[in-house]
Amino acid sequence: MAEGGAEKSKRVVIVGGGIGGGFIAQILQSSQNLVTLIDPKEYLEITWAQLRSMVEPSFAERALIKHSEYLTDVTIVSTHATNVTNHEVQTADGRTFPYDYLVVATGHAASNKVNRKDRLSHFQQDYEKIKSSNSILIVGGGPTGVELAGEIAVDFPEKKVTLIHKGSRLMEFIGPKASRKTFNWLVKKKVEVILGQTVDLESLSEGGVYVTSGGEKISADCHFVCVGKPLASSWLHDSILKQSLNNKGQLMVDANLRVKGSDNIFAIGDITDVPEIKQGFLAERHAAVAAKNLQLLIKGAPEKKLEIYKASPPIALVSLGRKEGVAQLPFATLFGCLPGKIKSKDLFVGKTRKALGLKSS
Repeated sequence: MAEGGAEKSKRVVIVGGGIGGGFIAQILQSSQNLVTLIDPKEYLEITWAQLRSMVEPSFAERALIKHSEYLTDVTIVSTHATNVTNHEVQTADGRTFPYDYLVVATGHAASNKVNRKDRLSHFQQDYEKIKSSNSILIVGGGPTGVELAGEIAVDFPEKKVTLIHKGSRLMEFIGPKASRKTFNWLVKKKVEVILGQTVDLESLSEGGVYVTSGGEKISADCHFVCVGKPLASSWLHDSILKQSLNNKGQLMVDANLRVKGSDNIFAIGDITDVPEIKQGFLAERHAAVAAKNLQLLIKGAPEKKLEIYKASPPIALVSLGRKEGVAQLPFATLFGCLPGKIKSKDLFVGKTRKALGLKSS
């Protein structure tokens, strides 16, 4: 019997089917509660596999997982959430979903391909775009731009790759040493790295020439924009949670990952204001803590029993092609084959699938 005589079966609505939302739905589906996942996409995407999928489209077959594959006891609603009240979530198709507990996990803006088949086709199109181009411009020197440059440089060494970044060094979120080693690796792979400049994509001439903010001209057959995506929190601007958004559009959460000021609404993943680098493995950790706390509350446990989430120290693991990588750890910076063995070969796709209760292959 539940502690304090609390009713066990509750309505739990999860908004967002990325890593955080998918994992907490998978954990809670065996809890005897009525779990609903609202997500416009029919699939979960292992986002850190995107860049490999652009140079090897078949890799995406394992990284795009239909929600119905791993959520066998969850109601899956394929639409956008548009508003939340004290008692229900409203969706774009006019439906309402009452909740006893709500989890917001909408993260950053995702692909607009709602069907898995269309997303797979998109990766194939990117591959054909890369394959048919002799020169490629990558805009953005964060982890996405760096990893894409590395994937192309290793798989298509004959291509001329240029990476332009507005910052003074690559991947400013990691330490200068790791940034410098990454820069040197790219240069060794014949990637031209331009720092401290931006490029006007509208300046493209008929001859495939882009002009930078410094007046440099870059010839490229195609380009990829790898800059940060906006948070997917605009749907909350007129909701009961509008006062819980900070000036970055993040939901402010307490130590138990509940939205501040709320007893029954949790937020996990990139949309939270937890002071740490936003990464997939941390969204998984958020999901585990929030799921535990949610179930404790359903059982009527006292507040003091709730688990406290401790923000992760600055840890980052960036793949450089298929065999090498750079790891920023609290105690050291690792570079080369060792971090490559940890991440670059399979990009944790098999491990993530297993954690969802699926075969790694």
